[in-house]
Amino acid sequence: MPAFPPEIPFARLAVRNLPVSRIREVANAGIGNPDVLAFWFGEPDGVTPAFIRSAAAAALDAGSTFYSHNLGIAPLREALSRYLGRWHRPVSAERIAVTSAGVNALMLAAQLIISPGDRVVAVVPLWPNVTEIPRILGAEVERVPLHPDAQGRWVLDLERLLQAMTPGTRAVIINSPGNPTGWVMPKADMSVLLDHARRMGIWIISDEAYERLVFNDDPQADGRFCAPSLLDIADPQDRVIVANTFSKAWQMTGWRLGWLVVPPSLLDDLGKLIEFNTSCAPGFVQQAAVAALEDGEPHVRAFVQELRLRRDTLLAALATVDGLSVGSPEGAMYLFFKVSGVLDSLALAKDLVREAGLGLAPGSAFGPEGEGYLRWCFAKPAPMLEEGARRLRAHLQR
Repeated sequence: MPAFPPEIPFARLAVRNLPVSRIREVANAGIGNPDVLAFWFGEPDGVTPAFIRSAAAAALDAGSTFYSHNLGIAPLREALSRYLGRWHRPVSAERIAVTSAGVNALMLAAQLIISPGDRVVAVVPLWPNVTEIPRILGAEVERVPLHPDAQGRWVLDLERLLQAMTPGTRAVIINSPGNPTGWVMPKADMSVLLDHARRMGIWIISDEAYERLVFNDDPQADGRFCAPSLLDIADPQDRVIVANTFSKAWQMTGWRLGWLVVPPSLLDDLGKLIEFNTSCAPGFVQQAAVAALEDGEPHVRAFVQELRLRRDTLLAALATVDGLSVGSPEGAMYLFFKVSGVLDSLALAKDLVREAGLGLAPGSAFGPEGEGYLRWCFAKPAPMLEEGARRLRAHLQR
């Protein structure tokens, strides 16, 4: 047999070309140091509520340690149907699949519809996992940027997005409320987007992980405490896939559980994909999620109210720091603010960890549109936020 020269084994090129997480780069420089105030990850500071943990413990005690249905246990899919029906148009359980985390939901959505060479449009700046998933699958991603208005709030040039959605576009990705900007897409804009996508035959992947984390002074006109959603206006057969997660509103980041809402015609194929990705989500975790949906509304309302207070605390504290351009986010749990004169946000973020004991995410982690910005997760206690602002002010005024 012919002898082949030894070669260093590598992953395929699309994987090798993935960027290293710049958020992790900063966090790795400070994790384990008790003197660093960490605001780099998008994670609430509180543990998962006791009633959810108790439901998981009870399920474990009852022996819920076996494989479950690919699409999720029936009680959870039915609970999700009831939950979504309270906030949106009715969504049948036959359109819902349980996933092993929200990011797994996004990967599955992409695997359902995206092929190598496809063109995907994304509204940015955006959590990098969302834009890299299509690239892992061999697609090309065109970025349509948000921009800050006169008050510093992020807004979308809707016409620019529509122009980017040409007949050759396979899918458009939106994240509203948005990470890192807190941008919330108005329902009127969603209607225009959906109509355009229908005419062009373009899929919409809507990441709605933060849909309950909205900071309107009043609920929406129809009395709901929830961000606008494609589920409010889309028909079941529309080319719309909505991804969500239990991580944020129910403070369940470590549980790794999410869900997808898809057209009925996709469900069987989605079940196959789940089999070949994770097979199923853990049964005892799903039982905990049923408790979260059925008994968690008071917790969600209280959590959002606390986030609103923390947002306002941080806004007031950063108002005392010269050289910042800060707008009030409409949703999610982040301030995304520009630092005057900064051309390398990663270097600044690393300096802040080493020299000021302050851990923030660099804006460039969310794409070139975020360069010069920092992201601050404000899901932390008010005294910690105020001390962080003091450290930032001291560092920038040196």
